[in-house]
Amino acid sequence: MITRLLVANRGEIARRVFATCRTMGVQTVAVHSDADADAPFVAEADQAVRLPGATPAETYLRVDLILEAARRSGADAVHPGYGFLAENAEFAAAVADAGLTWVGPPAKVIAAMGDKLAAKALLAEAGVPMLPSWTDVDQVTDFPVLVKASAGGGGRGMRIVRDAAELAEAVASARREAASAFGDGTVFIERYVERGRHVEVQILGDTHGTVHVLGVRECSIQRRHQKIIEEAPGLVPAEVRERLHEAAEAAGRAVDYVGAGTVEFLLTPDGAVYFLEMNTRLQVEHPVTELTTPDGLDLVRMQLLVAEGEPLPARQHPAAPRGHAIEVRLCAEEPAQGWRPATGTLHRFQVPGVDREFGGIQRAGLRLDSGVVAGSVVGVHYDSLLAKVIAVAPTRSEAIRALAGALSRAEIHGVATNRDLLVRVLRSPEFAAGEIDTGFLDRHPEVFAPLLPADQLPVTALAAALANAAHRRSTAPVLAGLPSGWRNVPAVAQVTRFTGPDGEIEVRYRLDRSGRLAAWSVERDTDERAAGPCTVELVEATPDRVVLDVDGVRRSYRVHRVGSEVFVDGPDGATSLAELPRLPLPTAELAAGSLLAPLPGAVTRVHVEVGQRVAAGDLLLTLEAMKLEHPVLAPTNGVVAELPVPAGGQVRTGVVLAVIGKDH
Repeated sequence: MITRLLVANRGEIARRVFATCRTMGVQTVAVHSDADADAPFVAEADQAVRLPGATPAETYLRVDLILEAARRSGADAVHPGYGFLAENAEFAAAVADAGLTWVGPPAKVIAAMGDKLAAKALLAEAGVPMLPSWTDVDQVTDFPVLVKASAGGGGRGMRIVRDAAELAEAVASARREAASAFGDGTVFIERYVERGRHVEVQILGDTHGTVHVLGVRECSIQRRHQKIIEEAPGLVPAEVRERLHEAAEAAGRAVDYVGAGTVEFLLTPDGAVYFLEMNTRLQVEHPVTELTTPDGLDLVRMQLLVAEGEPLPARQHPAAPRGHAIEVRLCAEEPAQGWRPATGTLHRFQVPGVDREFGGIQRAGLRLDSGVVAGSVVGVHYDSLLAKVIAVAPTRSEAIRALAGALSRAEIHGVATNRDLLVRVLRSPEFAAGEIDTGFLDRHPEVFAPLLPADQLPVTALAAALANAAHRRSTAPVLAGLPSGWRNVPAVAQVTRFTGPDGEIEVRYRLDRSGRLAAWSVERDTDERAAGPCTVELVEATPDRVVLDVDGVRRSYRVHRVGSEVFVDGPDGATSLAELPRLPLPTAELAAGSLLAPLPGAVTRVHVEVGQRVAAGDLLLTLEAMKLEHPVLAPTNGVVAELPVPAGGQVRTGVVLAVIGKDH
């Protein structure tokens, strides 16, 4: 029997496993890097062991350090979570050799499925349908193809290639990314199917030869080959569902599968099903399966019981689903900077209407599985996933509406996220109709627009200015009882300047003697003065809440400030503004043509040299952050004048990476 469990992972999955351990009476041990020392998962563990270092290679990928942590803490079992070493056969074997209980399939199964090419050959013999694949670029003659990492998933090391000339570089780049994410740079090439759908089947096996199939999940909404929205049950006809169940069970039985696993498939537009891979671990999207099983199955609990040698309970095979569940992955990403990973401090993190964290819900409600809380620092070393928000309801349409509503009202301050994208996808007519595939986002660029319409930004900025004025008045050492904005000459407007999503915004407003809004206007860098674009009456202005009557409709704005930064959540969407000082200090000028680091990271490769002529769009450097490679491209034609950071150099946000001068 497991008494003390070490989770060899971090963030949301560590908290998820700890939650089940608490209900089972199992003590918990966290391991953490220096960067994660103050993370919520560390605080929630009964014990925590430091892994000296910051990067995954220095910490969470070090088998020796994790085994030593288990020894020092007295752990008798290890749960790998997902990612990092979760699908590393050598780690599983080392845990078993150390006399510890491994929560997962045997090392030989992980090894067999971890070599995806060998897995395809093995499962093809068991009757599981396969796509053609290659390991040598010279073998590929038909395009498009997909380059994939052999040792892991999550979109890492994955590249679509449509032309033979691009294949060699795509393979090299995929190898580097896979090595960074999984410690193994092996990749292979597979035929790419246009408008295919990504579906998967959850399986659960025990040491007594039982393999249960727990239903189909739909995972086709993806960006950069990473799932961002998943749901269960899968949107497939009964006949296709039956074929998926049969293929998944055949795959599990072919390798004597033990524990929780997922068999992933490609579903073509004509209904053909092809094996993609078997993930020998718990999946990020496992909550949608838990919330739709008739008995509200806790998959982590089942993992622990199976690891202890318990047989799986008898169940209808496969069990009919209960209701519909949809999960979104809330990630730290900069929409305005090409969706690069975002960093910073989460000053506020509130999702309204959450019924449970990391747990089951009886019939309908919201579940939150989060790796962060208010005050968490989001760094550059790890995956950008902040949290998963899951809605379950009797019908799919009800789940969509509940989830979109909760996300749109969530207060997420301090770190840019993909929240607006998720809400727009959920509210799109095509998603509601189930018209989805892995190319959904490519065909629907409209879902990338911010929730807050551009024509509502002036009113939102006015609300921020009024709240800031109310805050200053409430904290004034004298005459704090005067109306906000009061002055001897009421004809002179109050002026507040912000930097916003599209540049500088100047808000001018004037209050009369009674404190009512007499006039207002907004000027922006991107347009002419928007003088009173709508009729606005001030109903209430406090430091934290502003109520405005806008063209006869009362609107409430929630305002939260941290230093000069102002976060405004309104009925149309949210935005963040930074109030500019009235008398700014002079700053050093950057050289013309300077390219700045968009986020902290490491320069992995420099592709040009000083004095080289470049054209707009040429690749200058490769920056690695959050286990992904980010190309730095020339913004214009010119000559490379400076390259201040060599390959291998670490950079902070805003550091000059290159200077492109004019080509004389």
